[in-house]
Amino acid sequence: MRKMLAMEKLTTHAVILAGGRGTRFWPRSRTRTPKQLLSIIGKDTMLQQTVARLKPLITPDHIWTVTNTQQAAVVPKQLPRAARKHVLIEPMGMNTAVAIGLAAIHVRHAAAGDALLAVLPADHYMKDAAKYREIVAAALEVAREPGRMVVLGIPPTRPETGFGYIETAGDLLLSEKFPVLAVRRFTEKPELKLAEQYLASGNYHWNAGMFFWRVSTFLENLRSFLPKTYYALEALAKFIDKRGYERKLRAIYSQVENISVDYAVLEPASRAAGPPRVFVIPAEVGWSDIGSWGAVYDLLVSPANGSGNPNVLVTPGVAIDGNGNLISVPGKFTGVVGASNLVIVETPDALLVCQKDRAQDVAKLVKWLEQQKRKNLL
Repeated sequence: MRKMLAMEKLTTHAVILAGGRGTRFWPRSRTRTPKQLLSIIGKDTMLQQTVARLKPLITPDHIWTVTNTQQAAVVPKQLPRAARKHVLIEPMGMNTAVAIGLAAIHVRHAAAGDALLAVLPADHYMKDAAKYREIVAAALEVAREPGRMVVLGIPPTRPETGFGYIETAGDLLLSEKFPVLAVRRFTEKPELKLAEQYLASGNYHWNAGMFFWRVSTFLENLRSFLPKTYYALEALAKFIDKRGYERKLRAIYSQVENISVDYAVLEPASRAAGPPRVFVIPAEVGWSDIGSWGAVYDLLVSPANGSGNPNVLVTPGVAIDGNGNLISVPGKFTGVVGASNLVIVETPDALLVCQKDRAQDVAKLVKWLEQQKRKNLL
């Protein structure tokens, strides 16, 4: 069976999900220039880094990017030329299950049959890109067998309450380089006490939202667990590369469910009777979802900044009798006296000042701006 699968010719494609807003990165992240289109760590944008990490594993002409109408003009400019023709624009954001399904029917059409898919967020950071590619290659190989779905799990380093978790069942599949474990269940973002128990048990990994499967495997599971969305997408598939596609696309988006792929497909599949269908590969690759300005501080801080709780000055400035500050104020010198653990970020039209441990709550500020109808700041 293994030899037959190895001989089967399947093209490999990447689906990059690039439709998020990144509200916690206000004021730099806006509707038209969200987090994935910004250069937060390094000179390249997060989307550009995501694409670059895939070389030479997946060629640019096999990269598909799913985005929305607000970002449709900017996203192609950040992609290699060969990948620009594979930008899929959703008429409205309806979560990851339908976004991945939309990409799956397009890949199936382009490949004229089945194919392997790597589904990846556009805005994550990997310190060890070489090891990451090795793990992605291993995950794709496991996913080559029909019916198998693979997720990368990040070994937890702290009792994090902001991530979903994956519990392993202990069943090990042999892999040449990396362990492949059966998934027992996916869990919600836990309270602190429960997160501490997860960390202590050693049986849990953070769910980083990176998935691997055949197109046929995903669509079969979508049909089983989310039939309304599946049949809407299959109706759209008949219009790919034909007149009427855009009109049909808008029509089906009024019919599909707004739900994440984790809830819609992976969770019920992990609970299904019979042999395991969902597997996790631990990925210790220096991962970060860069979920807030606090996470940016953690990535940028280094011994060069000083010991203890140093200041991180992205732009010129000084902090006297204060530490743990992140300062990014382009075009001017910033002085801070007697204040610690602040995030100070300025753009031409806005200034953010917040406690670093409240950086996640920047999303609340964006929600307030929405309620006040301050579209000029969104």
